[in-house]
Amino acid sequence: MTHAPVTLEDGVRAVLTAAYGTGTTVGELRQLTGGASRQVWAVDAESPDGRPLPVVLRRDPPGHGDAARMRAEVACLRATASAGVPVPVVLASGDTAPGIDAPYLLMDRVEGEALPRRLQQDPAFEAVRSHLAVDMGYVLGRIHRTPLDTLDMLDATDPVDAIEAVYRDLNDPRPAVEAGLRWLRDHRPTDRPNTLVHGDFRIGNLLVDGTGIRGVLDWELAHLGNPVEDLGWLCVRAWRFGAPAPVAGIGTREQLLDGYEKATGTRPSVAELHWWEAFGTLRWLVLSRFQAERHFGGAEPSLELAAIGRRVCESEYDLLDVLGVLDDSVPTPPTTPPGPTVHGRPTVTEIVDLVADTLAIDIGPTLEGTHDRQRYLLRICVNLLRTAGRELDAGNGINSGLGDALGALGCVSEAELASRLREGALDYSDDGVRRALSIAVLARLRVAAPRHLNR
Repeated sequence: MTHAPVTLEDGVRAVLTAAYGTGTTVGELRQLTGGASRQVWAVDAESPDGRPLPVVLRRDPPGHGDAARMRAEVACLRATASAGVPVPVVLASGDTAPGIDAPYLLMDRVEGEALPRRLQQDPAFEAVRSHLAVDMGYVLGRIHRTPLDTLDMLDATDPVDAIEAVYRDLNDPRPAVEAGLRWLRDHRPTDRPNTLVHGDFRIGNLLVDGTGIRGVLDWELAHLGNPVEDLGWLCVRAWRFGAPAPVAGIGTREQLLDGYEKATGTRPSVAELHWWEAFGTLRWLVLSRFQAERHFGGAEPSLELAAIGRRVCESEYDLLDVLGVLDDSVPTPPTTPPGPTVHGRPTVTEIVDLVADTLAIDIGPTLEGTHDRQRYLLRICVNLLRTAGRELDAGNGINSGLGDALGALGCVSEAELASRLREGALDYSDDGVRRALSIAVLARLRVAAPRHLNR
């Protein structure tokens, strides 16, 4: 006799039944957008006595679990809740369960908005925007004052050493990263005593309502370290989501530090914050490349992860900018679009544009309202097609200018430039090095994300 497989819904029902008793019911599970490293599901459940149980399930992708990291995340949620940090309540967790099939945690669903564009632009959040940067500083201060007695499982590796190790393992030498690593070691500020560090504190990982921050989410990167790391991460340009204000696209660094000082009685210096902003920019660059490698290496085939690979150049640009070595005076290379072929029209560029337009204009609107995940993936498809079209239009015009800039430094490739920067044979502040770095990064950015140049 064969048995029907245990579904994810069955698994969630069993875990909630163990927590709340027989008669607990589970409605539809809805996978939420985002979550490049973990899957996130909204669950509408009901207790045996009829009380609504709005729940969120976080689990590792089946087959790619890390039980120790999930247990650490649970420990962080419980410790910070006890310290007065606004976080979801953990309802249940485990290394695996039938149907869930991966390390998981179930937590209560906190009401609030997380989407950056809405927090930055929606009139409903106009009042809270005036003090949100202060609030973020204050909440970070509460996090950093969390007692560490239940968090001894967290890693306390030097952050520069840790991110360099991830970068070296990728075996993808990048001159911008080598320049960044040398700059960080040359300018490192005096360290501070270790605290709990969230590791990914930014809008998108915060739930906000009209009064302020209701919940701090996504603790999977939490570790022990210098508390200013979290403040610098919040200032990284990627987390401004296209808006101009330096803290989350919403507020000022001064407001952030005001809130932090209110919670802790200490105020990091501007230079210290800048160093950690530079570190955070380099860290996001490497983590983006690491995420993309999960797809490229075959461990986790994913459209979303593959697309991140083309966005690494945004962080390369931001890193050169924050280090003060970007030479944005380098000319735009001439385009060399493909000439006539035997295949006729539509040309390959026209095909790419036509498919992208059809997906965006004709198919996308049909998914409004009920297919959030599919719409999200469709947007990624359209963006990748637009990138492919721009690359076809650009042709190989970049190669000549970059080759000349590298040749002037005695290098034949970006990999060789990276190696010589690592060895110290070339200095990142040298005008020729700045030129070669900028030509390569700007060329990639003009194809992959040209709007990034105008933000």
